[in-house]
This record gives sequence, structure tokens and C-alpha cells, in this order.
Amino acid sequence: MGFVLQCGDKALDLNYPRIMGILNITPDSFSDGGFFMPLDKALAQAERMVEEGASIIDVGGESTRPGAQPVSVQQELDRVIPVVEALGSRLDAIISIDTSKQEVMRAAVAAGAGMVNDVCALQAEGAVSALRELEVPVCLMHMQGEPRSMQSNPHYTNVVAEVISFLRQRVEACVSGGIDAANIVLDPGFGFGKGISHNYSLIKHLEEFVEMGYPLLVGLSRKSMIGTVLDRPVNERVYGSIALAALACCSGAHILRVHDVAATRDAIKVCYAAQHAD
Repeated sequence: MGFVLQCGDKALDLNYPRIMGILNITPDSFSDGGFFMPLDKALAQAERMVEEGASIIDVGGESTRPGAQPVSVQQELDRVIPVVEALGSRLDAIISIDTSKQEVMRAAVAAGAGMVNDVCALQAEGAVSALRELEVPVCLMHMQGEPRSMQSNPHYTNVVAEVISFLRQRVEACVSGGIDAANIVLDPGFGFGKGISHNYSLIKHLEEFVEMGYPLLVGLSRKSMIGTVLDRPVNERVYGSIALAALACCSGAHILRVHDVAATRDAIKVCYAAQHAD
């Protein structure tokens, strides 16, 4: 199924899998906290990811790792808006804002962002209204609980069915709230309120999410589901991340949210060539 997302003045053709490069403007993200908080380093990293093949740069100003502490609206604005403004004037890539706060969504889109990535699936007050008015694509992600406590004791009877049910409910709420269905992207939320077995069950059944009929984004890069299997620290999970990216690509994922852009780009090219061979 082919999709094209209209991200402000840029169109994103999802007939070919696309890479979303992660740019955390935070001191405490699990993989790269503090690395890119200076503006010059953030810009250099974004430019590098675009050169390596990223179609989207996902800018986030609040860590959602397990146990992360919340930040205020003003703190988040101070972190991300200068970056979004600078990237919008320097890069041809689509800028995504990774936030659950409607104030940050509005300010980021005004500054040049063409997409919203919300780990809370627009459940915060005013978020659905904001996206209805902003008219940009939004990614709705599943999370059991909230970042501060989501990994304390995640429990499901049937993780695949329950995540699909939640995403369907959020789609219905968003469409009922005036958001164009053509602007909705879905994310199963790997690592967000899920144990290792839950995460691998989701990746095994990823095609069921593709069959929901919306573009599918997956974020598997460097996560603990890789570290547990390989017994590797965060900075040694590239190979495991690429293996999962390849599996996701072959299962029909449309957008891969990653730290390691060049390696993921090569994996996607090979997977795509194999899938489309005679």
C-alpha cells in the first residue's frame, strides 16, 4: 500500500522505506543524552544524518527513557525551537518534533517542523485540537503507563491485540476530533511499557500493524530488547539494531527511527532489492 505524507511544503513518498534520524536535545536520553545540546553540534549531527540518507530529522527536547524526569513547557521550547528554526533554513529534510505538549507542537510547526511524533498518541489536553489546526502528519505511539514508571511491571494478556486495539481507539478519537486520516502514522511503541518478550512478539507480528492501513513507524534503535539478547551496552548495539531494522523493513514498515543512519540505509537498500526482485 503506497502512502504519501504532506509535511508542510514537503511531500514524503513512503513507497520506499524512509529513515527518521534521532536528534535528542536532552541531557538524559538513554543513548545520546547531552551530546547534541549545543546548537552547533545539533546542526552538524542533523546535516550528517541527512547526508547519510535520513529523510526526516526527529527533534526531541524531553527524554522518554524509563525513569526520565519531566521538563516544563518552557524548558522544552528553549531546547528545541532554536534547533528547529536553524534546521528548517539549512536542510531540505522534513523536520519532526518529538513532543506530547500542544504548546511545543504549535511552536515547532510555526518554526518549520512538518510532522509531529507523540509518544502519548495525542492524549494530552489540547493535543488533538492542535493537530487538527496544524494539519501536519502525526505519529501516534502506544505506551503502557508513562515514561517515569512504564518499565516497572508491564503486563499484557495479548500484547499484539492490545496494542492494535489501543491504536485503533486513538485513530478513531483523532479522526472524530477533526484530524485527516491521511495525516496519521502509527507506532507500536517498542520499549515503552513492554518487556523483552512483548517487544519480540510485536516485531514477529509487525505485518498485523501494517494491515491496519496506515503508515507504520518503528523505533528499535539501540534499545534494551537488543542489549538483553546480545548482552551489549548501548554503544555496542549497532549490529542488533540493523538486524531488527531489516526485519521491520521486510515486514512492511514505512519509517525507521534510528541513531545509525548510514548502516540502516544500506540494510534498507538490500532488503528493498530482495523484496522487489523478479
